Amino acid sequence: MKSLRKITLIWLVAAFFPLTATAQGLSAVETAKQGVETLLQTVADSRSMFLSDRDRYFEQVEGVLSSFVDFTAVANVVMSRYASSANEAQTQRFAAILRTTLTRFYGAALVSYEGQELVFLPSNNPPSDPRADTVVGMELRGGDTNLRLQYQMYINENDEWKLKNLSLAGINLGRQYFTQFSALMSKHDNDIDQVLDNWK
Repeated sequence: MKSLRKITLIWLVAAFFPLTATAQGLSAVETAKQGVETLLQTVADSRSMFLSDRDRYFEQVEGVLSSFVDFTAVANVVMSRYASSANEAQTQRFAAILRTTLTRFYGAALVSYEGQELVFLPSNNPPSDPRADTVVGMELRGGDTNLRLQYQMYINENDEWKLKNLSLAGINLGRQYFTQFSALMSKHDNDIDQVLDNWK
């Protein structure tokens, strides 16, 4: 009987281990908070480089973004229905292109940050499944205008929350870049390599 209880206990531990491992990691909000706070501090510390050494400034921004953004997932979001037509090499190439594109877009948008208050907004519709994709909303308040950001977060194969899409000042970057990708696909007869060659 004791052996049966021991076996049952082992199976229960094994069954719940993935949930425990996820629970012990950072939540979607905690991941977003840590990422954006580190990013804002990096921007504040590196702002002087934006005019004097822009490449180095963007290098600093990219280093932080890479810690919590899954650029491969971003590439799949942007390609949307075309993602299944892309091979692994094309997907990874596009991920690298988007890393540069987003770094410059985001880095330039935040360069005016001067210590404004960062406020996390309550979710209007939290998912019932704790592992489902979730949107983390936040706002930089202070100065002349408030800047609103939304991070779409998902759990990757390592049970880590990562960003796969974002909205900045009401602009959904995944949707905006999909429009650009789709237009290039039409222009270049659905040749993904040509699309990537002409991405700007």
